Amino acid sequence: MSLPEEMRPMAESICDSFRHAAKRLIDLGLDYLTLDRASSTLSTGERQRMQLARAVRNRTTGVLYVLDEPSIGLHPYNIEGLTGVMRDLVEDGNSVILVDHDCSVLSEADYIIELGPEAGAGGGEIIARGSVPEIEKDPDSRIGGFLSGDETAASGQRIGREYMFDLGTISLSTSAIHTVHPLEVHFPKGRLIAVTGVSGSGKTTMILESLIPALEASINGEKLPEHVTEITADGISQVKLIDATPIGINIRSTVATYADVHDQLRRVYAKTPDAKRRGYKAGDFSYNTGKLRCPTCDGTGTISLDVQLLPDVDIPCPDCRGSRYAKEAYLIRHPFTKGGPEYSLPEVMAMNVDEALNACAGIASVKRKLQVLHDLGLGYLTLSEETPSLSGGEAQRLKLASEMGKGQADSVFVFDEPTIGLHPLDVKTLLDVFRGLIDSGATVIVIEHDLDVIRSADYVIDMGPDGGVRGGEIVAQGTPQDICMSEKSHTGAYLRS
Repeated sequence: MSLPEEMRPMAESICDSFRHAAKRLIDLGLDYLTLDRASSTLSTGERQRMQLARAVRNRTTGVLYVLDEPSIGLHPYNIEGLTGVMRDLVEDGNSVILVDHDCSVLSEADYIIELGPEAGAGGGEIIARGSVPEIEKDPDSRIGGFLSGDETAASGQRIGREYMFDLGTISLSTSAIHTVHPLEVHFPKGRLIAVTGVSGSGKTTMILESLIPALEASINGEKLPEHVTEITADGISQVKLIDATPIGINIRSTVATYADVHDQLRRVYAKTPDAKRRGYKAGDFSYNTGKLRCPTCDGTGTISLDVQLLPDVDIPCPDCRGSRYAKEAYLIRHPFTKGGPEYSLPEVMAMNVDEALNACAGIASVKRKLQVLHDLGLGYLTLSEETPSLSGGEAQRLKLASEMGKGQADSVFVFDEPTIGLHPLDVKTLLDVFRGLIDSGATVIVIEHDLDVIRSADYVIDMGPDGGVRGGEIVAQGTPQDICMSEKSHTGAYLRS
């Protein structure tokens, strides 16, 4: 049944509006989302891109848009659409400020303001500003070399394709699930494996919904997931997902407690002459239950103010000023090196990892754990920093701290977008961490879009070719060079460029 003539212009206007909005969603890599998808199920990156598409559709003008890491979760293929949308916003008379580390996004900027030179207490200054060419030439810039191409975070591939599966194979067979077709995939043991593909291509389904549950079921002697037909993983007895979820919700969990540094320090201080003279034990130095915790805030470092008609406001404790300790704790002092300066436990907890590493050099057990945090690129975090407040990338690396230095030949580590929010220099550090795990025998699988990580992988499994119903297949697999030669792979096209 056709519409009456007088209603056709209205229908055409509605269709044009929908086509325009749909094109923006496709440009932003959201074509795999169904129209009935609940907004509450969207990731932060998806929600941010939905808001961008709506802003362009509304043709606003004179608005300042601030975008925090808009490239999160985006394949380079989708980033072109993102930068196009931002250009449209500017052309409509708006201003766009974005916080990002992705060089393909930064290279499109009209003006860059770079903060540094380090993180934490070693940063907080503007070290460079100007156009992209000016940043590339600025000797003080830490990002300039990556924008110009003179520097790269990628490390050279070490394994030839003929030796790739010499350490063994993890094999997975699945039937169709969601938009992913039946799969037969093989992962080389003891290697760095990158799982790539555009947004919605099936990476998460294959790894997080298929491989991990199948490995866990196989290890525990349980029934495989319904859609998994077979899993073979000889010699694998543990699988560990290292994702960006926050570490707990308890403000009493800090970097020092999570890394088991605080317990070590409490035992050290309990053995000091000052502590013995006052009758203090290791448990007394706990800010959760010990005698030396601040009685005003009960060792939390903050107090809540009840503001009528408004949410409670948390402020630093006026007595301990956020240290969590009573004044008596400052009287117990200890020199960590012979003839060195003396520190109280609250003073050590106020240090960042690098400062504490230097101050506690004389305590081998503490130094070893702090050195791991430093090697993971977390030297700027203070020991008393609450773990729920850490970024996703920081949380991932802190979770790894307890795994470093162990034999891992029976372990599979899975990382979900570990480069989110990371500067290229931090990506270099992360790749060193991956290699450290592999050198200890681990198999490392990384779901990733970062081209430097993909170039550094021993083996790449590329999903696609597109997202949603047009994806869900393995379009290419092999060394990064093999992916480059694939005509069907969007990832290969960007690796070639």
